[in-house]
Amino acid sequence: MRRFTLFISVFCFIFPAAASEVFPQDCPAWSSAQLAQETHQLSEQLTQWDKAYHVSGSSPIEDSVYDNLRQKQSRWLQCAGLPSPELVIPGGNNAIVIHPVAHTGLNKLRDKQAVSDWMRGRKNLWVQPKVDGVAVSLIYRFGKLAALLSRGDGAKGQNWTAKAASIPSIPLNIPDNSPELVLQGELYLKMTGHQQSVEGGMNARSKVAGAMMRNSVSDQLSQIGIFVWSWPDGPADMSVHLQTLSDLGFPAVSQFTLAVNSVEDVSKWRDTWFLQPLPFATDGVVIRQQEEPAGKYWKNKSATWAVAWKYPPARQLTEVSGVTTTTGRSGKVTVILNLKTLKLDDKWVNKVSVGSVARFKAWDVLPGDQVAISLAGQGIPRLDDVTWRVSERPDINLPDPQQFDTLSCFTPEPGCAQQFLSRLVWLSGPEGLDMAGFGGATWQKLLDGIPTDSLVAWLDLNEKDMAAVPGVSVKQAQKLIAQIQLARGKGFRHWLSALGFPTFALKFAEQRQSWRLLEQLTSGEWETMTGIGQKRARQVYDFIHHPQVMALAERLKQAELPAFQ
Repeated sequence: MRRFTLFISVFCFIFPAAASEVFPQDCPAWSSAQLAQETHQLSEQLTQWDKAYHVSGSSPIEDSVYDNLRQKQSRWLQCAGLPSPELVIPGGNNAIVIHPVAHTGLNKLRDKQAVSDWMRGRKNLWVQPKVDGVAVSLIYRFGKLAALLSRGDGAKGQNWTAKAASIPSIPLNIPDNSPELVLQGELYLKMTGHQQSVEGGMNARSKVAGAMMRNSVSDQLSQIGIFVWSWPDGPADMSVHLQTLSDLGFPAVSQFTLAVNSVEDVSKWRDTWFLQPLPFATDGVVIRQQEEPAGKYWKNKSATWAVAWKYPPARQLTEVSGVTTTTGRSGKVTVILNLKTLKLDDKWVNKVSVGSVARFKAWDVLPGDQVAISLAGQGIPRLDDVTWRVSERPDINLPDPQQFDTLSCFTPEPGCAQQFLSRLVWLSGPEGLDMAGFGGATWQKLLDGIPTDSLVAWLDLNEKDMAAVPGVSVKQAQKLIAQIQLARGKGFRHWLSALGFPTFALKFAEQRQSWRLLEQLTSGEWETMTGIGQKRARQVYDFIHHPQVMALAERLKQAELPAFQ
């Protein structure tokens, strides 16, 4: 559970004085001094978020992202050989009370196979939606509500009893005269037709926590429901258990607790509750067995009789491991963040584009920073947020976007490697000569193995040259040479497109049937053609008469391509 009643106090670090240290595997590759600095900074940020959460009930960061950063803090402390900081219950108007029955946690199972393994050998199993809210204890004595306690650390929590009268979903009196009856459940934000698959969590948990933490009575209390997921020492038979809870005034649990016999049953309800409208936000399902130990044996650690199978989060936190760039055929420079690999939905993600150099600078993101990643349309990774930044912010040398445009890098001169490769990939692609087998990896092998000075130097290659390239087999060389021969016979339009001729003018250029006739057209003549104004006419003219393009046309003439004779 999240930090509903706990926060980490600010604390100091004492690290070895050595300038560098060898840390355990998966630890940051930092010096001791930097590890101290970064861990202290992260801890202070977490403390600020905790204080905002507890003082004002606001939540500046998503629960899943917070949890991930809290785990990262713990790992960094382990890397430094330091214990976790002391957990401190915040003071205030809400007294701290020991739970009559401890709150247990839930082990989170990774996938369907793990759920199946856990279910094997167990009987009388039930599934519930894992309601996304704030865990509490309800304590009734002789039929009257005696206490409403936050989960806290599982052993003790804050006394929220005064808020109960403002929450209509919590009955102040129940038809049971037991000396003490303890229930555990989730306070949730009531919703109408909430679809988790579409709307996500909508920060519902934080809204409930905020309403409960405020000293004043919030109108939002009337919108809070209660889902009782545990009745320690309640009826042993689950059917009787559920019916009795309904009779006591807690009907939701009966509607959403269903018997399951197989992992397929669990998977079906998990999918159903993820997709169908529900009265609350959820973040997975809970599978529990009917048989439970007596409440006196419950501890504030993970239960053995219940587990959770959570939904994959819509976005996840990961660390930036590096920054690279790509330069496209048209000269556009794109910045790529290399990431520590994460899984989103069913896709493994290890990089994300942040767009132009200007956008990268606006994001202010560097290696070591923690970023939130989600999947946009068609499953494309997207940078949503820079959640936490390392304190050391060195400059990163990036290409100057002003050095590249649609007429740069027709040759592999220094600084042009990426754009030149992009031109080759376009040339051999479906918009160009459609040369099977000539993808980016093949072109890179050829560039590494055979010195080149032109975008069309490959026309002079023979099978022996090709087979001598490291990584190219004799059979592959034969196929590549066959594609080169086919490319020689492609039409004038294909060759123009392959060289990067402006797309908007291709149909007019094709009508001239030869490069010599294109060279004779003035900018004014291009301007008279339908859909080509003054600006486009200048673009076409500049392309045709660019020195490197003219050199390419001469190479193609020497290669005896008919359209360039």
